[in-house]
Amino acid sequence: MPAKKEDSTELVDLLRRMWLIRAFEEKVSALYAAREIQGLVHLGIGQEATAVGTCSQLKPDDYVFGGHRSHGHAIAKGADINRLMAEIAGRATGYCAGKGGSMHIAAKECGFITATGVVGGTIPLALGAAFAAKERKQGQLAMVFFGDGAGQAGPFHESLNIASLWKLPVIFVCENNGYAEFTPLSAHSKIERLAQHAKTYGIPNSTVDGNDLFAVRQAARKAVEQARAGKGPIFIECLTHRMRGHYEGDPAKYRELSQLAEWKKKDPLARAAKVLKARKLIADKEIESIEGEARALVEKAAEFALASPVPTPDDVSTQVTA
Repeated sequence: MPAKKEDSTELVDLLRRMWLIRAFEEKVSALYAAREIQGLVHLGIGQEATAVGTCSQLKPDDYVFGGHRSHGHAIAKGADINRLMAEIAGRATGYCAGKGGSMHIAAKECGFITATGVVGGTIPLALGAAFAAKERKQGQLAMVFFGDGAGQAGPFHESLNIASLWKLPVIFVCENNGYAEFTPLSAHSKIERLAQHAKTYGIPNSTVDGNDLFAVRQAARKAVEQARAGKGPIFIECLTHRMRGHYEGDPAKYRELSQLAEWKKKDPLARAAKVLKARKLIADKEIESIEGEARALVEKAAEFALASPVPTPDDVSTQVTA
């Protein structure tokens, strides 16, 4: 059955958002190599389908929490790429006035509440937002992203238990890319599928191909419907792969080149474009145009960021709440 006209536009927009994330992160990589960006930077190139597929089902006032690899999550939720690039570059025009950097993004106006460098650190925070949403009874929900490494953290299990007990409207999204920093999943867990942990706590769960935009989107749609209906938490495990090392500069000697080559064949952008072409919703020329537009927007964001001032000593005490 052919997609409806309004659905066609929406689906193409999803590819456009994925390309914006890809172009943004590739530019961040280039700026880091040029030493225009300092500190640790973790890129999610190759994981765009998870971010866009899930966040596309949320409302602007839903709460999203990320981790150390969350540029894509913020953009998928609607963050301004100019302010986001400025934040990563440590400039005063950034979301946190340049004091948070890559791992501590907060874009409150679009519902991206915060990210953190602590593995699994925002999972309990998402429960707090979900609890508040449940008390207000305004139909909001919380979504939190984390990697497979968080499955061995105490707060992960405590949060699953509490969310299940209290039937909180929270969606747990595990981006299982097979590595906890440099350690393969098989070396740090006897559980191959983290969704199994959710089953232990009585939480509805699913494991999907995280590089398939449409599979992720379908799983997210179902999860959002259940959470808004008051049926409690949902767990989505997305099997994906990061095409870069754990951090920029990581030689990634722990990965086989054959493994990386295999995952490059599963590039989520190329796969999504292939599906849209098969449905006759897009042509090669339009795909090229979408990529070009994304790269142009990102170039402007970089120019904005690098032209912005750095924070001053007077900014130390701002944005601090006690």
